[in-house]
This record gives sequence, structure tokens and C-alpha cells, in this order.
Amino acid sequence: MEHPGSARLSIRSLQSPLAGPFSLELTPGACAAITGPSGSGKSLFLRMIADLDPNTGEVWLDARERADFTPPDWRRQATYVAAEAGWWAETVADHLPATRKEEARDLAAELGLAPDLLDAAIARLSTGEKQRFALLRALLLGPPVLLLDEPTGALDQVSVGRVEQVMRARLAEGVALVMVTHDDALALRLGDQHYRMNERKLAPA
Repeated sequence: MEHPGSARLSIRSLQSPLAGPFSLELTPGACAAITGPSGSGKSLFLRMIADLDPNTGEVWLDARERADFTPPDWRRQATYVAAEAGWWAETVADHLPATRKEEARDLAAELGLAPDLLDAAIARLSTGEKQRFALLRALLLGPPVLLLDEPTGALDQVSVGRVEQVMRARLAEGVALVMVTHDDALALRLGDQHYRMNERKLAPA
């Protein structure tokens, strides 16, 4: 199949019995911001890109087809961060690579998270802290594509600003970002492309 040239992420006719078809193309450092009512299919679209839900169609990363990756490797390259991420061990540190602890501390500070929380029990964290640590966990993978589902939904305005600053830094490094948000102002500030999801169809906003 013909690959999509210089695009970092290219999506063609991505669909399932529940949603789509979707088509979208992002160059390195571009952000697609998607708004729309609850239940319209925004999270489903991100999960389809990440190949977490059944789908058909073509998805390319840097001119390489998704089918050429193993599913775990694809998800490390196009990393989905859910609005409410899963946690499978007792402490934050248990979810992070032991060799990346200093990097994790620096990133935690950028996100407005106290360094001692890296060793805290997950049960001790607020919803907003869990949300930022889920983002931190994904960022440590260094993926070229980030799929963010309501990344600031549980955050106060100061924390939103910190997350936005970190996202801008990643965009400047060439990461492509697909962001679902109910925050229209954030969508306008970060998005190069603006879409609205309605009844599981995507249209330019």
C-alpha cells in the first residue's frame, strides 16, 4: 500500500460497527483537538487508533503501517492515556521504570507534582494527581504519538497550565498529539486542527 508521505500519523477509513469511518493526518509537532458531547464517540476513536477496540482501516506511523507492529509495540508508539487510567500495583513507583527515576522526578515537578508522591501509595493520590501521573507514565515511554483522553478534566487552572506547558514542549520535539477535551479554550490554544465529534462521526470544527 502507498504510504502517506511526511505524515507522522495518518488515519484512513478507520471504522468499526460502532463508529466512523475516520480519516485524519498529522505532521510531526501537530495537535488535533477533538471536542463534542459525552457519548459521541471521542474516547472510542482514540481507542481505535491505539488498536484497543476492534476496527478496520489503515493507520500509519512515520510511513510504517500499524499492521507491521506487534500490538504491544504499537501501543508504546501511539500511547493512549485514558481519562481514568488503570493502576495495577500499590505505589506510583511500581508503575515506572526503576532506571528512569530522576527523569520521573523532573517531569513530576514540571507537572506540579510533589517529588515524594513518586513513592506514595496510589490510594493516597487525588483524582488530579492520578491523572497527571498517568500522563507522566506515558511520557516516560517517549512515544512519537500521544492519544490523550480528557488530560485536564480533573485539574485546577494552575495544573492545566502546567500540563499544557509540558504538552507544548513535546509538540516542539515533534510528537503528534490527538487530544479529546471538553475544554474548548484548551482545544483552541493547543490544537492546530480542530474537530467535533457528533454521533460517532468526525467533522472539522
